[in-house]
Amino acid sequence: MRTTPDPAQDSAVRPPDEDARLAAVRRYQILDTPPDGAFDRIAALAARIFEAPMATVAIVDTDRVWFKATHGLTGMDQVGREPGLCASAILHGEPYVITDAVTDDRALAHPLVQGDPGIRFYAAAPITTSDGQRLGTVNVLDTRPRRPTDAQLDALQDLAALVMDELELRLSAIRTVSAERDRRAEAERLARTLQRTLLPPVLPAVPGLHAAAAYHTASAHEVGGDFYDLFPLDDGRWAFFLGDVCGKGADAAALTSLTRYTLRAAAIYDPDPCAALHNLDTVLKGEYQGGAPRYCTAVFGVLQPLPDGSFEITLAGGGHPSALALRADGTVQPVSTAGGQLIGMLPEPRFVQTTTRLFPGDGLLLYTDGLTEARVPDGTMLGEEGLVGHLTAVTAHTADDLLESVEALLRRLGAGVSDDTALLALSVPSPSENRNQENR
Repeated sequence: MRTTPDPAQDSAVRPPDEDARLAAVRRYQILDTPPDGAFDRIAALAARIFEAPMATVAIVDTDRVWFKATHGLTGMDQVGREPGLCASAILHGEPYVITDAVTDDRALAHPLVQGDPGIRFYAAAPITTSDGQRLGTVNVLDTRPRRPTDAQLDALQDLAALVMDELELRLSAIRTVSAERDRRAEAERLARTLQRTLLPPVLPAVPGLHAAAAYHTASAHEVGGDFYDLFPLDDGRWAFFLGDVCGKGADAAALTSLTRYTLRAAAIYDPDPCAALHNLDTVLKGEYQGGAPRYCTAVFGVLQPLPDGSFEITLAGGGHPSALALRADGTVQPVSTAGGQLIGMLPEPRFVQTTTRLFPGDGLLLYTDGLTEARVPDGTMLGEEGLVGHLTAVTAHTADDLLESVEALLRRLGAGVSDDTALLALSVPSPSENRNQENR
């Protein structure tokens, strides 16, 4: 069935449920989108079926008719919403035909009839949603009068249904992308919140020592397993640790929490660094027995303040990169715990202990392997050697300066950083730093 213009029926110009129709147009988010091959092919096919020079896929907006696709209408992407053609066609649920525009009062006034390209014939099928809202039309236009066949009009309706199918597919994709974006944003928010609960909110003030820590995330959507802490012991000494658990996500978060609180408890029971790592190893094996092994690397240290203002540091490591001591004279020395084995993995792991001193002007950097495994521009890993080379150029060895320098390095490496990095820096103020502090 086809509809011919009826001035009495079309006198309203706009559908009675125009607000709902426009809401449907907005829902499909199609207006002003770039050209799309699927819609272009539908317009071309409509023209071929009618053996007509022009065809369009049109969406009727508030005050304009916007063409999603055109065939034979070059340089035209929209027209005003004057009655007579598309604006009148959406008032009808069936194909809408004008056999000769010069005999139709309303179509005669339309700019496409009065001006270029001088339309005489017009046929349209409505693009209709499942709830009956007509978004626009698939149109065929010619510059000579003509009468379409029923088969052509049936085909035009089929093409309009294809347009509606494409719009539904596109809307489904938009909703899927939007839902995924929302999911990722929520996951990112939860990851940030959970990450904060796994790390101390602030480091305590240690008399005669500066301390600073930072956490560099490689992915905003996953909770990493790096951790650090610094806390006082009962005898005037201070304990600290830094490490990295296996895996990502909720399982890694649970393991990180268990590891951090176990090391704190172990330090209270026996602050010997190797003993603390052995206690952690026992807890991990007991907690995860019967399942996949859950393990970590860690370095555990005890700070002993000395009368001359220096600090003696006893470190034990289990499968963790060496700490780096930055001396006041500019040299960088690894404080090696090489040979220490993974915690929670082996039947009888070996942990390696060493001691060093931090004198005024010295600094100590502890880090997880996300830093040294980062890729430099030539594709190789930064490694300990590359990190030492970077730190050699650092002139000030305060904890804050060390962190600022390493964080600048991580930013510079950019996409080369593929894993989270935890940083803990300690420094003993030099005499000049102490004088500056006293003068403030």
